[in-house]
Amino acid sequence: MDCRVVVEAAVPVYDVETPDEAVRIAISKTGEMLNPDLNYVEINMGERQCPHCGDELEPAFIAADESLVALELEMTVFNVERDEHAARIARKEIGQRLENIPLEVLQIEAIEETDDSDAEDPAETTDDGGNDAESDTGETGAESDSDDVLPEFDELMNE
Repeated sequence: MDCRVVVEAAVPVYDVETPDEAVRIAISKTGEMLNPDLNYVEINMGERQCPHCGDELEPAFIAADESLVALELEMTVFNVERDEHAARIARKEIGQRLENIPLEVLQIEAIEETDDSDAEDPAETTDDGGNDAESDTGETGAESDSDDVLPEFDELMNE
């Protein structure tokens, strides 16, 4: 079973004046910590609500030019036995790169296997479209129908 896991992270940011600035810096800081090892993790602004009235709040809390920003980190975990297993893997993978940043699993969603076979078909169509673009650069039709590696090899042989 494959699962999509959403983890909330509380990222500290220093020397900021506005919530927008804090969010931008937090996303950048988190991206630097995750990349290149976890470049498949999606980083989004978190959603916060007032615990008393339920009103939506900014994802960044600022006090004395320091901020704590709520971010949602999304990743797909493959070949897990159950939801708890997926949550542990996501927390471990993300937590190893985000030292001293608290994490909480917000959502675990099982991904149906039939969607994977459907997703492959549009990718193949996109690859064919890429070959058409290559044929516009001067390649012949026979070369664009073959594998992507072969036209490059043929071009080298022709030179």
